[in-house]
Amino acid sequence: MTQWLLLGGAAFLASTLAAVAGFGGAAVLLPALVAVFGVRDAIPILTVAQLIGNGSRVWFNRREVALPVVGWFALGAVPLALAGGVLFATAPLGALKRVIGAFLLLMVLWRRLPGAPVWRPTARTFAGLGALFSFISALTGSVGPFMAPFFLAYGLVKGAYIGTEALATVVMHVVKLGAYAGMAILTGRAAVAGLALGPIMIAGSYVGKRILDRLPEKVFVVIIELVLVGAGGLFLLGR
Repeated sequence: MTQWLLLGGAAFLASTLAAVAGFGGAAVLLPALVAVFGVRDAIPILTVAQLIGNGSRVWFNRREVALPVVGWFALGAVPLALAGGVLFATAPLGALKRVIGAFLLLMVLWRRLPGAPVWRPTARTFAGLGALFSFISALTGSVGPFMAPFFLAYGLVKGAYIGTEALATVVMHVVKLGAYAGMAILTGRAAVAGLALGPIMIAGSYVGKRILDRLPEKVFVVIIELVLVGAGGLFLLGR
């Protein structure tokens, strides 16, 4: 019971954070899942929970979603998410832990690099981005911090950014779950655990949306920068 209370608290915080910043939720929830279920089960459980959380964020921001961006993103995301899901099924657990650790380190460094993307990508650019990030996401559970600069560079802020990024992520998660199920990685236990966290994820998305609607755009961008550093540091300390 204590473990589930802690998981529920982590899920609510993760979903609220993601609803405001568009990412950071996985960095909060994944350490708790790894501690309770282990690496192999934690990422499929995270994927189920995030599918529900992202779906609710799409609904709460549905009027602002940039569908052309999502369409191009999905074009590249589907095949590479499948490939990443298959690779995840056969990768050694020790290697997976190192991949997650490296991912978190890069997550923090990405935003600190002076050469971070500053150009405005076109909608078609997201086909390549979808391929790259879907493959990485299938191995690490989430790539929100890496994706954020590109969605922001396209000109999406606040609800448009949150809703569009969430719908793109839904595409990745659906394909990843198909791959996990096909490789017998998505067990009944993992599916039930992820679904059990679903209502908490939806509640967090609702609270985050209420907060987001009250944030000025400049404050929104500053929060994203702070969450990148904070979430990355939290996960690294948890490692």
